[in-house]
Amino acid sequence: MKNNYWLIKEEPAKYSYNDLVNDKKTVWDGVGNNLALKHIRKILKGDDLLYYHTGKEKSIIGIAKVIRGSYSDPNKDDKKFAVFDIKPVKKLTRSVTLKEIKSNIFFNDFDLVRIPRLSVMPVTKEYWSEIIKLSNKKYDV
Repeated sequence: MKNNYWLIKEEPAKYSYNDLVNDKKTVWDGVGNNLALKHIRKILKGDDLLYYHTGKEKSIIGIAKVIRGSYSDPNKDDKKFAVFDIKPVKKLTRSVTLKEIKSNIFFNDFDLVRIPRLSVMPVTKEYWSEIIKLSNKKYDV
């Protein structure tokens, strides 16, 4: 079975990648945007995630894995709200910044560039591979 790739965003002061590492797993909840919820409903166990820190950092920090696919948020009466469970896989060797991604024409159609306020988005295999490649390179400003 082919797994899918996603990017999830979080304010590090609220829940950082290090918090996920310390907790070993978490329920990804609190998403209200309709397009993000539409994406969440497609998330399956085994899918891979890029963990993005918003705020001052604005960079992809680490990789996580979906350990339970999308399900209705048990803390909400409205069943339109969906959540999923994740665990950390590894912190990237080097964070990949939004500035770096925006400056690379390869990423022009990436939702991270096109729809900057979206908190959950699909990532193509090509974008995933390029981001992993970039995380292993020294970045010259």
